[in-house]
Amino acid sequence: MTIKVGDEFPQVQLKYIPFNKENPDACTSPQVLDTKKDFAGKKVAVIGVPGAFSPTCSVKHLPAYVTKINEIKAKGVDLVVCVSGNDFFVMSAWGKEEGVQGNIIMAGDANGELGRATGLSLDLSKVAMGPVRLTRFLVIVDNGKVTHLSVEPDPTDVTVTGADNLLAAL
Repeated sequence: MTIKVGDEFPQVQLKYIPFNKENPDACTSPQVLDTKKDFAGKKVAVIGVPGAFSPTCSVKHLPAYVTKINEIKAKGVDLVVCVSGNDFFVMSAWGKEEGVQGNIIMAGDANGELGRATGLSLDLSKVAMGPVRLTRFLVIVDNGKVTHLSVEPDPTDVTVTGADNLLAAL
């Protein structure tokens, strides 16, 4: 069952590699992002994407969030999390490539826990990307509750889940 506005955001543990400002090329130990503990008392934007480095994700989706991160945070968002069905090392490399610089947590959902818990998973086997990927979505979580949910009707496009959509929803 897919989550909806008003639901508690499910508790899962995602992993990410923290950005190291002193040594941006460093690949440090992964950290756990617990969606219950780390989202408590915060307004969080969760951006779900099918795959790091994929054309739509890298050209149409993530770059606008990187460009507009200050506007997003000025509207009261404490944490922006971009999550994909890739592992945390791939997500870290993608974040470095896109110039995220720690402003967005680049988390991996390689085992599909978030996709299963939210109902926002997608089978991309027919395009050789695997049976458990996230669909393209935007969720605003305020103190653990879903206050906004947008899911792209076509996961190869960005029409309702982009940075401008987030800003309009805040």
